[in-house]
Amino acid sequence: METFVTDAINLKSYNLSESDKIMVMYSRDRGLIRGVAKGVKKPKSKLGARMDLLVANKLMLHKGKNLDTISQAEALNTFNATRRNMDKIFYSMYVSEVVNNFGIEDDPCSAVIFDLLYETLTTIAHAEDKIQIINTVLKFQLKMMRVSGFSLELDKCLCCGKAIENENMYFSGRLGGVVCRECNEHYGLTDIMHYKLRDFLSALANTEFDDESEYEKKATEKICLVSFELLKSYINSHSTKKFHSTAILQEVV
Repeated sequence: METFVTDAINLKSYNLSESDKIMVMYSRDRGLIRGVAKGVKKPKSKLGARMDLLVANKLMLHKGKNLDTISQAEALNTFNATRRNMDKIFYSMYVSEVVNNFGIEDDPCSAVIFDLLYETLTTIAHAEDKIQIINTVLKFQLKMMRVSGFSLELDKCLCCGKAIENENMYFSGRLGGVVCRECNEHYGLTDIMHYKLRDFLSALANTEFDDESEYEKKATEKICLVSFELLKSYINSHSTKKFHSTAILQEVV
């Protein structure tokens, strides 16, 4: 029986039987994978807590016709600090669902997306407050959509191509960016974006997780939440799958 080893992060799970589960994971080598965790619900299972959601493992799997079977799992990171904070839990659930919805099997970008998700979950776990948590998620949203081929255009009008500087503009999730006031006479968009909010998002898009831009240092929780909702709506509009974590997030944000 063919076996393979890969690093993967647990995204979702489904009950298969009284003792077995199907795990949906994002792997560094193969993108989205699914594997059966046999006996995982038994008290003395050798897989045990390593099959909990939001755990990164080094896995050995047996290749199957329809589903692979997880034979060994060594925890790489349980993101333990996340499990003691409800905000961290729910925002981590959200980013994992984004990867589940946009990830594909044999993804050519698997290494980039795996590293992005791993770094996002790590940074959330170590965040000191809610603003840091949301700023991390904003960076993830912007970078994930860029990798997925849905980069936002925040500097130029999508219609006429004119650079938009110190003036308000209109935002369209459907179109994928901003429209200047003149061109919006034809579109009739109603979501006004202040240029300082645009500058904030542009800075985040180009800032690494271990760096902090001047915009992040000055950001209020309200600005972060407005930005999160805007990007969440944009991501939802480009996903072919429904989001389930967003309903829970409404209670948190």
